[in-house]
Amino acid sequence: MADAPHPSRVEDDDPHLVRVRELCLALPGAGEKRSHGSPTFFTRKVFAVFGGALKGDHYAPVARHSLLFLPDESEREALIGDERFFVPAYFGPSGWLGLSFHLIGAVDEVDWVEVAELIEMSYRLTAPVTLVRELEARADR
Repeated sequence: MADAPHPSRVEDDDPHLVRVRELCLALPGAGEKRSHGSPTFFTRKVFAVFGGALKGDHYAPVARHSLLFLPDESEREALIGDERFFVPAYFGPSGWLGLSFHLIGAVDEVDWVEVAELIEMSYRLTAPVTLVRELEARADR
């Protein structure tokens, strides 16, 4: 007997997810799939997840409505000192952080340039070198 799929953690038309999806899927070779109920963005490896959990609280609003990403080690300490960021369950032990849209507010209150930079940082740390070169070539045009 097959396991039942995880229930969706977020609606596909959530305005924050719509913007995150646009940013993620604009990157070379990026795809999207659902994993454990959350939209997950990947090349060969996952570079961003929409929605997470806190250790001991899988339903915390601060984490359920968030962007999970892998920061560069040199940026991690500064980010974690900002109250908008948190260490997510499951991903946190591997160095990932979460940016809580719940704490920021409505979609028009989000600094989407900052979000794009976080997504790109995570992408660069996880994508194959050929895709990173393609991204850099786009920027040179």
